[in-house]
Amino acid sequence: MVVEVTRNGDGEIVERKTGRMSKYPKVANFVNGRAQIQAQFHVTSNSRHYSSHCPDHGLILPFPLSFSQVKGPGVGLLGISKGGDLCLSMASFLKGITAAVIINGSVANVGGALHYKGETLPPVGVNPKRVKVTSEGFADILDVLNSPLEGPDQKSFIPVERAESAFLFLVGQDDHNWKSEFYASEASKRLQAHGKERPQIICYPGAGHYIEPPYFPMCLASMHTLVGRPVIWGGEPRAHAMAQVDAWKQLQAFFHKHLGGKELG
Repeated sequence: MVVEVTRNGDGEIVERKTGRMSKYPKVANFVNGRAQIQAQFHVTSNSRHYSSHCPDHGLILPFPLSFSQVKGPGVGLLGISKGGDLCLSMASFLKGITAAVIINGSVANVGGALHYKGETLPPVGVNPKRVKVTSEGFADILDVLNSPLEGPDQKSFIPVERAESAFLFLVGQDDHNWKSEFYASEASKRLQAHGKERPQIICYPGAGHYIEPPYFPMCLASMHTLVGRPVIWGGEPRAHAMAQVDAWKQLQAFFHKHLGGKELG
């Protein structure tokens, strides 16, 4: 089972990738679950049914690992943008997560406090003074978030070292939402420092923030609900389109490897 956790900066909740995966004959052993965002992150501890909530971002994720359509040894997570850091948090706190694909996600908790049992991850700090404005009038928020490696913002760093999952990070090197390549690198360092397997990181030069399935048009700029104005997402059209084609192949191969299912033809 692959669960797609999404929350776009424009506020839209979508499940483009798992929806397509579940319809492909050669990906028939994958079923998709939907994650929606709501109040606070909580996981029941007495059963194999998870019910998760995340503050300020709307996550409600109910799914039983014993669901009759679920094949393989565990659950896969697929997250892009804010959904990426939610997937990292879920893989870090929950049991039964076997594989996680993070597309341009943050290694720090972003946007609101995240609660799990008696623990709280505060959001990484922001500095609105670091917002830049392009010649077209769009906001460039690349440098707005504080570093999760410094000062009190270290508490926002997601404890990925607790995860039992395999990870694949797909990174657009022209991402202007935040520093996705830096976050993937820091997650890798943290995992390896605690004796965990080095995650797979694939970087795409010229690709922006929203790496979608193949042939989806590149989103260069749109309204960001938290910023309150249109922002640029980065990306060069040709390079971004090529990245989407390859990323689609890579994430499917990764899930087949770690969750089972039929091989791609």
